[in-house]
Amino acid sequence: MAVIFMFAPYSAHIEFAPDRGDWWYYWQLPDANAWTRLAAWVPYSLHQVSIWYLIAQAQRARPKYVFGLHRHNVIALCVNVVFVLLHIAQTKLTYDGLAQDVHEATSMGSVTLMLFLIILMENKRRGLFFGYGAKPLYGVGDAVRRYHGYYFSWAIIYTFWYHPVEMTSGHLAGFAYMMLLLLQCSLFFTRFHTNRWWTVSLEFLFVIHGSMVAYFIMNQPGRAPWAYFLFGGMSTFLIIQMHGLGLSTKAKLAIAAPLVLGMVAFYIWIGAPGEILGIPNLTFIMYAGTAAVALVVWILMGVAKLAAGPQNQVSGTGA
Repeated sequence: MAVIFMFAPYSAHIEFAPDRGDWWYYWQLPDANAWTRLAAWVPYSLHQVSIWYLIAQAQRARPKYVFGLHRHNVIALCVNVVFVLLHIAQTKLTYDGLAQDVHEATSMGSVTLMLFLIILMENKRRGLFFGYGAKPLYGVGDAVRRYHGYYFSWAIIYTFWYHPVEMTSGHLAGFAYMMLLLLQCSLFFTRFHTNRWWTVSLEFLFVIHGSMVAYFIMNQPGRAPWAYFLFGGMSTFLIIQMHGLGLSTKAKLAIAAPLVLGMVAFYIWIGAPGEILGIPNLTFIMYAGTAAVALVVWILMGVAKLAAGPQNQVSGTGA
């Protein structure tokens, strides 16, 4: 982040095309060419393949989870540092990220889908509804846990390269969050990677970032869309995420009571009361999205078993 500030500004010389409204990404070159596109896509591809290779190598080695760093972690940290600095330099020189060639929904959707997969993966440990798990989905969660590193690293690195480096509040908050996620995807097979307070913090920071973007971009007189994201995320925390932290019932109530009272007070005295209905809508979307992703993973598991053949299915190696 210090380097980002050091080399600013990045787009003072660019006259962007007029804003086209929803689902239009404003920060892209109006006159992109093959060179500016390759300058983003080539390093992105190298970054992605490098991390995938390191994850595969670590899975083959199957090291123990330790309070330290394996060789793969050190290399992954170095790779991520190099490509973070490269993206800053690339933005300074040619500006464009991947946004020039792909829809804005792919960036937000990739990280949202990652959150659905986390909910499935953690179902056995913290449940889906106030600590109660959905046992039929345990097998799906185990499959997600086994292969999640490949998708999660893609979602993080793709989103990181989707955006050019910028000095807006939304961009800076987003890049700070991406740095934390890149750190997390470098720490596979360590106890840091599985620390529950750390992982829940990363989940909730997605809510904070979304609320900040909504506040700076979507805020309108008489409406508070940022509160919709913030309080909807708080509801997810209270219903699902909080129950994986090993807290006592008293501790959970001590956390939940002020959050719920704060939400109610906001919509009564400050926010738009009608928008409080958005919170259950967001919760429904979260459960519906998780169910849809579970169905897709279940189908893929079935296809994998069929492809493995009858002998592997009997012996149990097909999964």
